[in-house]
Amino acid sequence: MPLSAVDCVQPTIQHTREQLFRPFRWGQWSRLALVGILAAELHAGGCNWSGFNVSLHRPRRSVPWFQSLSSLPFHWPPGRVPTQISEHIAQFLVLIAVAIFALVVLAFIFLYINSVFRFILFDSVLQRHCSIHEGWQKWRRAGGRFFLWQLVFQIASMLFLGVLIGLPLALALAAGWATDLREHIGRIIFGVAVFGGLLLFFLLAVVVVQLLARDFLVPVMALENLDFADGWHRLLAIMRPEKGRFAVYLLLKAVLAIAAAILFTIIAIIPGLLLFVPAALVVIAGHSAGLEWNVTTVSLAIIFGSILLIFFIYLVAWVCVPATVFFPAYAIYFFASRYPALDALLHPAPPAPELPPLPQSPPPFEAPPFPPSAEPIG
Repeated sequence: MPLSAVDCVQPTIQHTREQLFRPFRWGQWSRLALVGILAAELHAGGCNWSGFNVSLHRPRRSVPWFQSLSSLPFHWPPGRVPTQISEHIAQFLVLIAVAIFALVVLAFIFLYINSVFRFILFDSVLQRHCSIHEGWQKWRRAGGRFFLWQLVFQIASMLFLGVLIGLPLALALAAGWATDLREHIGRIIFGVAVFGGLLLFFLLAVVVVQLLARDFLVPVMALENLDFADGWHRLLAIMRPEKGRFAVYLLLKAVLAIAAAILFTIIAIIPGLLLFVPAALVVIAGHSAGLEWNVTTVSLAIIFGSILLIFFIYLVAWVCVPATVFFPAYAIYFFASRYPALDALLHPAPPAPELPPLPQSPPPFEAPPFPPSAEPIG
């Protein structure tokens, strides 16, 4: 009988306890932390880390070019821009273009890595053993198919969001609402309310689709070697008879995720203090020693700050390993009772007992040989 969302909580807790603490293994825990980062399965949030703003010897600092523009004598002819300023603007625009291109490339690379690691995380929780190298070799093709799904979904979401924002804005401008706000204040309020509701519904739909893909589409694609289109067709066929139970699952998982985020955010304060308090003391010590912000110190601050941030993210992921295992296991237990292929792996049949060897039967009776007959005399 299929388990309800509530009934799956207890076996999931037991699964998490057995995988992580019986026995406790440092290597397993550390690998799961890395898998949790790359699979985007972190459950700690709400930490807004602001940069340090230290003022060191302001009179000695050179004034940036964009702050010195106000002191320039603007006496050039109309339409003419000094060559130095135009060069600075061109360099600034080139840097912006390079940064945007780099971010887009990194986003695509991370999306592919994330797609493969979703399967590695699923397999690690199902098999109760995490091996990153073997998992990559095993699941990179399935991850590539899931990457195509994520790419199509992201592009479609952005296009739909652009239409959702641009179409009402274009209609409002065409109707002249922007020319006289007081005359159309009632319509504007009504339009903003309707637009806010549609936007909220759209964001909720995006989150639900992503959760269904991560929790249920990945197992279907992994166990049946399907592409994302056939995988969705198979998944929807499984979900159709139990839409209400899947809705309850999503609601309960949202509640559990909020509780986990609060709990692990509080726990993550400890590694945050261990890292950022010494960093703040170093900055204060440098200020006391008379260090100035220049190209060298800013570059070193960016390098060490980036290393510190990466190390902090890993420590947070290390702390969140129980949640990294719990939530995929929760999806597995809920889905396995409705998906026989997954249930066969989660609850394998016990091996057949070995039968004791049968007693050997005694050898068949053989009559003793007759003695040779005496030869006749004469």
